[in-house]
Amino acid sequence: MELDGRVVVVTGGTRGVGAGIARSFLAAGAEVAVCARRPPDEPVAADGREASFTPLDLRDAGAVREFFDTVADRYGRLDCLVNNAGGTPYRLLGEGDAERHARVVELNLVAPMTASLAARPWLRRARGSVVMIGSVSGTRPSPGTAAYGAAKAGLENLARSMAVEWAPEVRVNTLVLGMVRTELAHLHYGDEAGIDAVGATVPLGRLAEPADVGDAAVFLASDRARYVSGASLLVHGGGERPAFLDAATVNKES
Repeated sequence: MELDGRVVVVTGGTRGVGAGIARSFLAAGAEVAVCARRPPDEPVAADGREASFTPLDLRDAGAVREFFDTVADRYGRLDCLVNNAGGTPYRLLGEGDAERHARVVELNLVAPMTASLAARPWLRRARGSVVMIGSVSGTRPSPGTAAYGAAKAGLENLARSMAVEWAPEVRVNTLVLGMVRTELAHLHYGDEAGIDAVGATVPLGRLAEPADVGDAAVFLASDRARYVSGASLLVHGGGERPAFLDAATVNKES
């Protein structure tokens, strides 16, 4: 298969988007190690193969370095790091103190930088790559998740700078995600009717599935993307229809 013999780490790879990414890499033939603060409810597996799991707090730089050394010792190499761990609750800026918002930035921006720095020596040896999991929240206003949006904007810029500094040994790219249907989708969009209604606002007519994100990550990690670095790949189903088109009283589609 396409990634036979390659070794991939997926942070936050135990559920949701991260588990979907891990399964796509397993299906492509890679050995996959996932890490998160909590273990998965069941092993992350695909095609009869399982990802290994290590409990890890990405805010602990020493533990992060030890984790990557352990992965490299176990598998003999590291070819790709997918910085997926992140997220945020809905919280307006005025409803939380600065320290609480700073924790969101730490998880979504500082932690990926910490993991990337720890992985770099091994990635250089393999001439591997880093895939950042970004968000459209970093490219547009993000009311209710402002700190998250700011962190994701910073993550995309960080990736571009890393791509220049770490070339030619390590490629660095970003997947900019739109809305994804996971086991937590109801917390963001409501019941099935709400999820379907939100999906209908996407030009492709549905929310992304975790496998859609995983397949894009596999592409960026593969030799098919050997000349792609410093890029941001939009995985958002076509984006959002501009609100003014529906509000205008002219040029309506028939």
